[in-house]
Amino acid sequence: MSTDVVPSAWSGRLRSLLFAPATREDFILKLPTRGADAVVLDCEDATPVTLKQQARETVARVAPVVARAGCRVTVRVNGPASPWFVDDLEGAVVVGVDAVVVPKVERLEDLDRTSAALRTAGFPRVGVIAGLETALGVADSRLLLAHPAVCAGYFGAEDFIADLGGRRTRRNAEVATARSLVALAGRLGGVPVLDQVVTDFHDDQRFLEEAGEARAMGYAGKLCIHPRQVELANRSFVPSADEVERARRLIVAYETAAAAGRGAIDFEGQMVDEPLAAQARRVILLGDAATP
Repeated sequence: MSTDVVPSAWSGRLRSLLFAPATREDFILKLPTRGADAVVLDCEDATPVTLKQQARETVARVAPVVARAGCRVTVRVNGPASPWFVDDLEGAVVVGVDAVVVPKVERLEDLDRTSAALRTAGFPRVGVIAGLETALGVADSRLLLAHPAVCAGYFGAEDFIADLGGRRTRRNAEVATARSLVALAGRLGGVPVLDQVVTDFHDDQRFLEEAGEARAMGYAGKLCIHPRQVELANRSFVPSADEVERARRLIVAYETAAAAGRGAIDFEGQMVDEPLAAQARRVILLGDAATP
């Protein structure tokens, strides 16, 4: 691993990461109105091979405009193994871009190479959002998300299953282990991770179900492929008012008992000790952060 990488950190919430094709200037210019915590101008899957150069030119021209409108802008480049990787980093990373989304990260060398290219281009503090969406990438996710250039990560279920040779199902049983591994790797690496896409953007119920699962697993947010999914993600990764209020009551009761020398209490029919108190503190912290 390179030893001269400038550490990056993603400050603020990352509940929703909304993708838009890098070739669609009309879509991109509407992004500041969509409410996402950050947006992705996608030069990879959403851009046909024949339009790669056009995508770079569009990003270079429009990304600063979107950033000035208050949007946190990232750019998804083509993967390190692709013939467009270097050109994307050199042509699509401009002032206003907060991070580069690198898909199908599998090796530390992929991240070293990205970081070196960003330094050469004059953007040493642009972070890297690492896409873990292959069998090797997920298996080595703990190492990859600990790389100093990485500011966030995401799990890509569709590419992961394609690489594995499996079949996607609504129950998500086939990706349960991989989702858990990426969530764990994010915690150990100290970076937020985002959950897989829901490809049927009309299926709000599935999105909410998956977002609930992801929050329970420790994910910070969810990838969004349509503007209608943004509000669902933003809502799902913030504790409800009832959750926060219950957490506050729990902490008062627990701390009162602790002051009296008791390490565990019966709180509203539930046994509560320090691990559950720590979870309640986390709920309060997230709730306070969500308050304008």
